Amino acid sequence: METKLIITDDGSHTLYVPGMNEHYHSRFGAMTESRHIFINAGLATLPPGDTAILEVGFGTGLNALLTAIYAGDEKIRVSYTTLEKEPLEASIITSLNYGTLAGKGGEELFMAIHEAPWNRSCAITEWFTIEKRLTDLITEELSGLYDLVYFDAFGPDKQPAMWNENVMRKIAAVTHPGSLFVTYSAKGDLKRMLRMLGFDVTILPGPPGKRVITRALKK
Repeated sequence: METKLIITDDGSHTLYVPGMNEHYHSRFGAMTESRHIFINAGLATLPPGDTAILEVGFGTGLNALLTAIYAGDEKIRVSYTTLEKEPLEASIITSLNYGTLAGKGGEELFMAIHEAPWNRSCAITEWFTIEKRLTDLITEELSGLYDLVYFDAFGPDKQPAMWNENVMRKIAAVTHPGSLFVTYSAKGDLKRMLRMLGFDVTILPGPPGKRVITRALKK
């Protein structure tokens, strides 16, 4: 998949996919967006303690990096399972500036996440363990039980099959009462499906360039 490196408004990189006319992250600030949606509106709102996270869409690894940093700062153990159908090439990964912008130790942490083997669990730090699964959520079944879901697939207008009821049922099946689901999308169809599947849906203010986002609590 052809990509182009873009500098976003907060100085962090994102990737543009010409064939889809889609960016991996917000042009208004990739790191700002990821931290706002997945950390501040997701992980940081859970009770402190061991946390199992499912990410749909590993992509650049930005969400994983910020989660690993948060886990270390807050001294919480995070087990992180992330799904990706089309991993990025190493040459693209090494061009991204997330590790540098993350501060001391960030570059080493970012590369350790990307160098972790696929399809098996790998302890990156004392506080953060990752399992990167090379899979297609549309056709594969999920396993495990998760406290938090980062849903970060390409947008509903670009990958509609990732946002349909079949996929959302798979997500609901691996969550429990008290689990959170967070995503940048606030489409009406998504909210209706989540409510039907037993979630209380809240619309929250979005990051720069996006009016609102979705957070849902499993009842």
